[in-house]
Amino acid sequence: MSDACDLLCLDLEKAEGLRHGRLEQAAAEQLALGAAALGDPTRVMLAMALRGGGELCVCDLSWIVERPEKVVSHHVRKMRTAGVLHSRRDGRMVMYALTPAGDRLLDALVSREVTA
Repeated sequence: MSDACDLLCLDLEKAEGLRHGRLEQAAAEQLALGAAALGDPTRVMLAMALRGGGELCVCDLSWIVERPEKVVSHHVRKMRTAGVLHSRRDGRMVMYALTPAGDRLLDALVSREVTA
């Protein structure tokens, strides 16, 4: 069975209405960037740790997810760039936390309770 229609069966009124109300390309790209930010098991574990622990530094996150600090730094950078995390400097430490958008995205991803 093919995934495409065998004949043109366009519901023009419905399709045109949806076409005019669709997301702009830039908005779709931003949403995809956010979704991709949690598209890696390590990043999901980091987000869950931040949800449970509030603000954490890379040292704490590295210990929690059992990954090298360089790996964690790479992942939090990607997550921050996507708007899922924000950071603030506290002396010589950089503290990370979920943004409200990151928290909502994690909610959507974890629609049921996950057990360790």
